[in-house]
Amino acid sequence: GVEIPGVGLETKRLVCFEKRGFCRYYIGARSTQKPCEWAYLSLETLRLLEEHAGEEVGRSPISRYAKRHGLLPPKHMRKVAWRLMIRVMPREVARFIQSRFGELKVSEARYEDLLGEADEHYPEYLRLLQNDLLLR
Repeated sequence: GVEIPGVGLETKRLVCFEKRGFCRYYIGARSTQKPCEWAYLSLETLRLLEEHAGEEVGRSPISRYAKRHGLLPPKHMRKVAWRLMIRVMPREVARFIQSRFGELKVSEARYEDLLGEADEHYPEYLRLLQNDLLLR
């Protein structure tokens, strides 16, 4: 397991909720320009990551693929995800999932609450993604 600094919480790095269709992976990058505490992902995304583990993928080929196929540019994904998340969960939970720590100050006790709330609401976000975006 890993201990989350400043929170006193110990957890597995990868926690999967098979019946709920998602996993979260502890990254713990706090002091970078783009912090990322947890990466939430669908089971399908985890499967794809495992399938392609070890392959190198650069930013440019992904951006070119998106452009050629009329897809949302990868650099806009976080903003779109935010807009969808706040439709199905409290803003504080969406901030936690997106690691917006400059906008979110939490105590140790509140951190655990937010982690649980994020786990509770994330499947709703996945359903919204599937229903609103993938079936159009």
